[in-house]
Amino acid sequence: MPSTKKTLHFISSALFTAVSVGILGFGMSRVWAKMTIECSRGGTDFFNGSATITLELFGGHLDRVSCPAFGGDTDFDVIPKLVETGVTPIALHALALCLLVLCLVFSVGSILISLYNSVSNPYETYMGPIGIYVCSSVSACLSVVVLIVFVVNVNVTSMVEDIVVNFADALPVDLRNKSAEMQLGYYLVIPYMVLSLAAIALIYMYDHAAYTHRREQQRPTEDAPKEIMMY
Repeated sequence: MPSTKKTLHFISSALFTAVSVGILGFGMSRVWAKMTIECSRGGTDFFNGSATITLELFGGHLDRVSCPAFGGDTDFDVIPKLVETGVTPIALHALALCLLVLCLVFSVGSILISLYNSVSNPYETYMGPIGIYVCSSVSACLSVVVLIVFVVNVNVTSMVEDIVVNFADALPVDLRNKSAEMQLGYYLVIPYMVLSLAAIALIYMYDHAAYTHRREQQRPTEDAPKEIMMY
C-alpha cells in the first residue's frame, strides 16, 4: 500500500485536475467573444449602422442597427453559419473545439492515473508519475493553443464580416472598424491551464522528495569502507 503522504499528494492532484475540468466545462457553455463592427449601405459611405455579435462555441447572437437598412436580433448556430461563410473561420473554430475535447480527455486520463496511484504503486511505468506529467502537460499546452487559435479567428480572419454579410439579405453593405472583446468563457481557459500545471507540481514535489529519500538511504552503503562492505 502507498504511504499516507503519497496518497494525499495524488488525491490532491486528482482534485486539482477535476476542478480544472469543471471550470473548462463551464467555460465552454459561456460567451467567448463579443464583436462589434460599423456598417453602412453599400456605396453610401455613411456608417451610421452597427452590428454586434455575441459568440459562444456552439451558438451566437447578432444584433443589427441599420445594418445595412434595418435592424433586428437574430440567434444562430455557429458551426452551420460558419460553414456557409468560408473555409478559414470554420477550420479554426473546429480546431479549437477539437483541442478543447482533447484537453478534457487528457485531464480525465490524469485524474484516473492519480487515483490509481493513490491506492497502488505502479511507480516505474507510464501509469505512475510519468503518466500524470504527460497527460497534464499536454492538457496545459493544448489549452494555450486554444487561446491563440480562438483569438486569431476572431481578430484576424473575416469571420465577423462574413457573418454580417450573410445576414444582410443580399443587400450591398460596407463594413469597417471591427473590434472584439474576449469574454468569460475564453478567460476560464487560463485557470484550467494553471490548475493543470499545479497538478504536475504536486506530483513533482512528491516524486522529488521520494527520490531524495531513496538517495539518502543508499548513501551509508556507498560511503562505507571497502573492508566493512566485504563483510
